[in-house]
Formats: sequence, C-alpha cells, structure tokens
Amino acid sequence: MKPVWLVLNIGSSTVKFGLFDIQDASPLVRGAVEGIGLRPRLKAHLPDGTLELRAPADARDAKELTLWLLGLLEGRLGPLDLHAAGHRVVHGGPDFNAPVLLTPEVIERLEGFCPLAPGHQPFNLAGIRAVEARWPGVPQVACFDTAFHHDRPRIARLYALPRDLTDQGILRYGFHGLSYDFVASRLPDVLGAKARGRVIVAHLGSGASLCALHDLKSTDTTMGFSALDGLMMGTRCGQIDPGVLLHLLRQGMTGPEIESLLGRQSGLLGVSGLSPDMRDLLDSDHPEAAEAVELFVRFVVRQVGALAAGMGGLDALVFTAGIGQHSPEIRARVMAALGWLGLDPDPEANAQSRTILSRAGSRVMAAVIATDEEAVILRALRHGEAAHFAARTALV
Repeated sequence: MKPVWLVLNIGSSTVKFGLFDIQDASPLVRGAVEGIGLRPRLKAHLPDGTLELRAPADARDAKELTLWLLGLLEGRLGPLDLHAAGHRVVHGGPDFNAPVLLTPEVIERLEGFCPLAPGHQPFNLAGIRAVEARWPGVPQVACFDTAFHHDRPRIARLYALPRDLTDQGILRYGFHGLSYDFVASRLPDVLGAKARGRVIVAHLGSGASLCALHDLKSTDTTMGFSALDGLMMGTRCGQIDPGVLLHLLRQGMTGPEIESLLGRQSGLLGVSGLSPDMRDLLDSDHPEAAEAVELFVRFVVRQVGALAAGMGGLDALVFTAGIGQHSPEIRARVMAALGWLGLDPDPEANAQSRTILSRAGSRVMAAVIATDEEAVILRALRHGEAAHFAARTALV
C-alpha cells in the first residue's frame, strides 16, 4: 500500500479532495463532488484517467457523500495507507490561528462556532467525522479560513460596540484565508517588486470577499464576524444596514427565517430571481439578471475603493476564484471602474485570461492567479504538523 495524505475541502455545495504521496507530495487523485443536497456528481482525475459519475441517491449530505467518496477511491486504488487527513475548517474563532490537531476537545470547540458559519462549519465537521468513521484513529488536522487574518491590526478587527461584547469574541474575523494564503505565496512570482506593496486580492466566487495585503500579510478584509458581510455573493446579501434586520424582526420574522433570507435567498439569486450562478446571469437577457450583475460589480468597486483608501493607495489588484478566474466580462467591468486609481487594463490580455491584465505602463497592476486551497492544507501536512500526529490522542 502506498502511504498517502488525504486533503478535504468541503463547502456548502462541493467536496474538493486530493490524495497525495507522502514521499514527494505528488497528487495521486484530485477532484470534486459538486451539487451537495441536489444531484451530486463526481469528477476525479485518477492514475488511469478521468472518472465522472453520479453519486448514489442515498448519499446526499456531506458525511454520506464523503464516506461514499472514500469508499469509491479505495475501490479504484486499493486499500489506502492513510497517514493523516487535512481539512479546511471555515471558522477558528478567536482561539485558532494555525493548523491544529483535531482532538475531541478541539472538535467540541469548533462545533461551538457553527452558528457563526452555519453554511460551512457543519459541513467541515461532517467530513472530519466521515474520515474517522472509515479510518478510526487516523490523525486529522484542521486548517482555518480565519487564521490568515488573525494577526491584522487590532483596529481592523473591531466593531464599534461596547467593549464587553468585543471581549466575548464579537470581532471582524475575515474568511477565505486559505485562498488568500495561497495567492499571497504566488504574488512575488507574478507581481515582482509590487508584490510586497499595497495589494488587493478579489476572491470572487459563489462566496466572495476582498483582502488588502501589505508585505504579503492581511491588513483588512471585507468579511467580518460571519461570512455574510462585505460583497454581494451567489446567495448571500453582503453588507446591509442592520436597521433592515431590526425592521424584519419587528415585522414578525424569526431568527432562522432571517438567517435563511440573508444567507440562502439573497445575493445574485435574490436580486435576479433567476440563479445564483454568474454564468447564467451573463447569458440571460432578463433585465433582472443584468441588474444583479451590475449590483455585484458595484459592490466590488466600492469596496476596492474603501480598502485602497485604508492603505493609502493601491499597487496591484489580483482576481481569483471561480468568477475572478473565469469571467473576463466581470473583470473588465471592475477594472474599467477603477481607472481613477491608475489601473489601465489591457482588453486583449483580459479577454484571453492572461496572468497580467494591465498594460505595461499602468500604475496599478492587475493580474489573475488561480487559487488552490488544497495546496495550503497539504503544505500544513508537509511542513511537519503531520509528523507527530500518530503519537497524539486519536479522535473518539
């Protein structure tokens, strides 16, 4: 049996995964199961080719899908000598600012953060439980989306609330940290001398946020206490006047109803009434679709301006994630609105999705970098965190 590491990146609708040789970290299998809760479909790159198939009807939630996936992989590859598993966990709260071995005590603490990320944290924990069910006692490690933002200046983490609430952990945490971590590691190769300057990374996907970086470190970000804040997203509202929520409460809506409204019925889906998928909206001739796209761009442009003001200027803008990497039209609209900052886009480079999107003389560079959150999880395993896992207490 070949000794392997397993990486799982479980979101609200997707299970991304990889099996890696622990000798050289080369990928043996990489792929994703999309459509959790709907009609899940697997696409995986195996040593003998690409595998595409539907998940069975009884494997619909994250744990059942993960168990089915792990069984399928062993069926195709043979028994796995699994040394450790690494997981993306969205919320680490105020406690966790680095990868951590998952013990029963740690898992209990992470369960307490589920109300802060209800669309993600339960799915992350389901994957952890699935691995434990299939390989009892195999060490597992959590890598946190909040950790990359943990060392921002205190002032960037505060709300204007009474101090006792701040002391209770009501802070601006920030998310998409694994994505920003990976992109930051690529900036010197892509941007050269500007990499350590004032950079904004735009993670634009079904979930969307911006991160301001200086010297490759997070200094500010658009998401806050939860993953609802900041930019308009696929089904999430983004920044909203809290008075709207008070109004809805006075109108008789319950907390769970408001949570569903803001997190699953709003954003591109809510404004368009058609779809949360930017591709669908760009292909549509409905005026509501056009309005949703225009509002999405407006959110991005306004908050790029706010982050740039906070840094005293901008040296580079980097696009990543599904929309950022694959939608030249959205990138073009955003860049066209940022000419006042000194960004001079190259339309041909953008249309062809080249790495550098700005003209040679542009004061602000623009670029596209494909993100790889699984690579950051693998890096945590490679850099020694996994070496001593086997000697530690196993999950129960």
